[in-house]
Amino acid sequence: MRRTSLLMLLCSCLLAAQNRPGRRSWKFAVSGDSRDCGDIVMPAIAEGVRKSGAVFYWHLGDFRAIYLVDEDMSPPVQLGLHNKPIETLTYLKEAWPDFVAHQMVPFGSLPVYLLMGNHEAVAPMTREAWLVQFADWLETPVLRAQRLKDDPLDHKLHAYYHWTERNIDFISLDNATTDQFDPSQMKWLHGVLARDEASREIRTIVVGMHEALPGSRSSMHSMSASPLGDTSGREAYEALWHARDSGHKRVYILASHSHYYMDNVFDTADWKDKVLPGWIVGTAGARRDRLPPDTTPAQHAQSNVYGYMVATVDPDGALSFAFQDLSLAELQRASGANYPEALVGWCYEKNNQ
Repeated sequence: MRRTSLLMLLCSCLLAAQNRPGRRSWKFAVSGDSRDCGDIVMPAIAEGVRKSGAVFYWHLGDFRAIYLVDEDMSPPVQLGLHNKPIETLTYLKEAWPDFVAHQMVPFGSLPVYLLMGNHEAVAPMTREAWLVQFADWLETPVLRAQRLKDDPLDHKLHAYYHWTERNIDFISLDNATTDQFDPSQMKWLHGVLARDEASREIRTIVVGMHEALPGSRSSMHSMSASPLGDTSGREAYEALWHARDSGHKRVYILASHSHYYMDNVFDTADWKDKVLPGWIVGTAGARRDRLPPDTTPAQHAQSNVYGYMVATVDPDGALSFAFQDLSLAELQRASGANYPEALVGWCYEKNNQ
């Protein structure tokens, strides 16, 4: 009887340990580039993300086109919908509020982390205006507490930030303009990574940004497009490699900017001896791009798709990613009641380069 009681107690303890938050797998979701048809695609992404059980969604930038009127705000003339064209000044005034109303609201109470994309800096938009418009997402209690923990005197909003969750450091970088990464952001990044390397609690580092770091499979549409971006981006990559190689941390790199899905993006000649796991997921509504000519089966790439990635985090901090593509039926179910069937169909079939 005593042996039976001891066995029951042991099983109860093991079950309790397995059910503690730190001992269970969990999920988060990510994608970027929701301009053009994002008002139609993002509600379907929000629906899928919430059903997946993800604890947050990470948007990697490019909310609205800005250089032209997004088709979901002013449908193409050839559809014959007889919509009245939006005047430029009206569009520029409404573009970002439209993003909030039609792309963020569908997530409900689920936390959403926002990054700045290059289209957020298309004139007359600026980084300063973006910080003001999206301050509610940049000054959450979690982000504010982390910023002040790092530097009690830092009361300024930044387009780059980080937060820790369940032994993982999530780092959001700002490379929306060609002057980035500037010295201030690089100093900040090196400080964050140095603390991560010294920490016993941080097991994993996940870095999100809009443009991919230099030397990726998408190098023609990445930080390599500017001299400063190429130099500072390679410095950032080396720092992340150091965290993985010397700091013994798991490191994962996420980006969008290119409008397709691709994994294993740093398996290139540039980083042949220092390959970090990396993904591009610019599939949230933007006009879809062709794949680079040197794409191989190892990248599991998909073009002409909409969707998002769901990351499953194991208790030891290892991540596995699965791309969830969206069907026309899912777009129609999530947003068809608010948009003409012809426009939803156009976004699904014709929104290509």
